[in-house]
Amino acid sequence: MAKKKTKKSAGTSGPLKRLLILLGKVLLALLILSILLPLAYRWVNPPVTPLMIIRKVKNDLPIEKEWRDIEEISHYMADCAVASEDNNFLSHKGFDWGAVQKAINEKKQGKRERGASTISQQTAKNVFLWDGHSWIRKGGEVYFTFLIETFWSKERIMEVYLNVIEMGPGIYGAEAAAQHYFHKSADKLTLHEAALITACYPAPLKRNPARPTGYLNKRAGQISSLTRKIGRIRYDEESIAKAKERYAKRKTEWYEIDL
Repeated sequence: MAKKKTKKSAGTSGPLKRLLILLGKVLLALLILSILLPLAYRWVNPPVTPLMIIRKVKNDLPIEKEWRDIEEISHYMADCAVASEDNNFLSHKGFDWGAVQKAINEKKQGKRERGASTISQQTAKNVFLWDGHSWIRKGGEVYFTFLIETFWSKERIMEVYLNVIEMGPGIYGAEAAAQHYFHKSADKLTLHEAALITACYPAPLKRNPARPTGYLNKRAGQISSLTRKIGRIRYDEESIAKAKERYAKRKTEWYEIDL
């Protein structure tokens, strides 16, 4: 009887074992792919993103996009992105913990909640993931942010960001936005035009930089002002080293919590 039970147990464990092995191979393949894809995108331009496909299928929106190297995009687009979305883009390694702490402090003080998502995080989300607030997506965002910060330069992150970010209904990237809203190429955008486009980022499906509301004009003015204060974004080693030095000094102030 004991031997028969052993044979039966072995017989039922066979398919389960094969299933687990297959599952392990699939997970390993996905892990390898998740590493190889960001590595490939260091040189290869992403042809399409999950968000583009989702918008097309779910909302029947077109996919208007035209890749431009960063040298072919007005530097005001990068300058405004840093001024509006991520002041410490050149300094951090994907996650701006100082900004996170500052956001926590301001929330405790009853001030308006601010986002602390960096340009690197937004790029990772836009290129590899979908829109949403689930813990699974957030975990994927952390993972891919780490990978692109490891494999890509800051200049490459900004280049991909400015080419894939949603800038209107079915409009992706600086070139498509420049052509659609201002009937010019991305390298010809002025500071004010770049600021108007950037001001639409939080709600690109609802805002139109070519027909700005009073709020949008005000926000664009704030972005333009901060852009002038920060100055032009450069990606050479000296500029990045200086940015990191300034960030280290500011970060100590952000961690001071008012009791």
